[in-house]
Amino acid sequence: MTIVTRVIPCLDVAGGRVVKGVNFLDLRDAGDPVELARLYYEQGADEITFLDVTATVEDRSTMYETVTATAEQVFIPLTVGGGVRSNDDVARLLGYGADKVGVNSAAIARPGLLGEIADRFGAQVLVLSLDVKRSPTTSSGFVVTTHGGRTETQLDALDWAREAIERGAGELLVNSIDADGTKQGYDLELVAAVRELSSVPVIASGGAGAVADFAPAVAAGADAVLAASVFHNGELTVADVKAALSAEGIAVR
Repeated sequence: MTIVTRVIPCLDVAGGRVVKGVNFLDLRDAGDPVELARLYYEQGADEITFLDVTATVEDRSTMYETVTATAEQVFIPLTVGGGVRSNDDVARLLGYGADKVGVNSAAIARPGLLGEIADRFGAQVLVLSLDVKRSPTTSSGFVVTTHGGRTETQLDALDWAREAIERGAGELLVNSIDADGTKQGYDLELVAAVRELSSVPVIASGGAGAVADFAPAVAAGADAVLAASVFHNGELTVADVKAALSAEGIAVR
């Protein structure tokens, strides 16, 4: 069976609107989430990821109505993260139309949550969202952050990724906070380091700025490439990215 690289537009949502910033700061409006999701679906996106970037900061639940409206129009897997703290949150999101859920801050606060979700719903539903910064404070040089990159933990990112997989995470969404929104390319060293330890699919996130940025992330070990601002700004389409990957001999749908 041919292994196919997935192209995943990411919609960071705050207050019911898609937002985008640099290094998770200075967020600006980028459009309606349902309309953008439908556009990317029509362009050939393999999945859509919604991240409610202020749900944890504001200590509230995620955007159920947006999920439902999207699921009614977009017929590809939909991953939703932000504010997921319990099995009940996961059940509700799946009931509203999500296919997978992303967990970050709540799992760091209570790692057992990962096993609870995987045991009840299956590992295929559980995506560990890793917001990572470079830091001299950890042995790997990468530290995990929470609350949309605002708070540094003391967790070594690679140690945490390994533990999360052991606890049942079925996929790792690896976002470089340093690269996020810079359009300078993915953090290939980070992608390669996670790939080396991971027995589950790895999604590279943070830094895509040109079609030439995607193939190196796949070469570094990403099973999927995720991007936001280059799609939201109309600089690239999903089809552009797939054509560039295909030209490099990388299988896409």
